[in-house]
Amino acid sequence: MIRRYGEAVKSGMQYRRRPGVYAVLLRGDQVLLTHQAEPIPEFQLPGGGIDPGEAPIAALHREVYEETGWHISSPKLVGIYRRFTYMPEYDKWAEKVCAIYVARPTLCMGPPSEAGHTAIWTEAGSALALLTNQGDRAMAARVLRG
Repeated sequence: MIRRYGEAVKSGMQYRRRPGVYAVLLRGDQVLLTHQAEPIPEFQLPGGGIDPGEAPIAALHREVYEETGWHISSPKLVGIYRRFTYMPEYDKWAEKVCAIYVARPTLCMGPPSEAGHTAIWTEAGSALALLTNQGDRAMAARVLRG
């Protein structure tokens, strides 16, 4: 069974399953997060949805690059969780199935290419406090606490 984080499932609501990949990116005692300005300003683990026909690791590389400007190496699966949420940018209710990886950022190619995202390096303890999503916070804590 995959653990659920976040708001309760709303009775009678049609949720679409949306698989996604996200990364805890470590460099020494620093963690790389992304700040998304809209639709609601929040700090997140870099990542996002897997496009139809796309392999999960390819999606992870693409999403991290789009949201941070960094290339990564050596991704290793940490865990998977679900959350049920409304996604205003897509105007849909989603069952997000979030696969979380730990990876090493290797090369910054520039600023994020995805509009509204800012890459933020922060200390590990601060990262946990900044992460808005309860599932992201739990998975990052798993990595940071060993």
